[in-house]
Amino acid sequence: MARIITDECVSCGTCAGDCPVEAISMGDSQYEIDPDKCIDCGACEGSCPTGAIVEAE
Repeated sequence: MARIITDECVSCGTCAGDCPVEAISMGDSQYEIDPDKCIDCGACEGSCPTGAIVEAE
């Protein structure tokens, strides 16, 4: 299952740079993960300095 970015996101962009499939982009107010592109590798989750990326339920 894809991951999601919570409201803890500070829009630093680290996750987008670490995503190997470019599934993360800037949304209206913070970064968002495209669930159709996400391969659930976890690279973004490990790189987020605020812990804002979690597994979707």
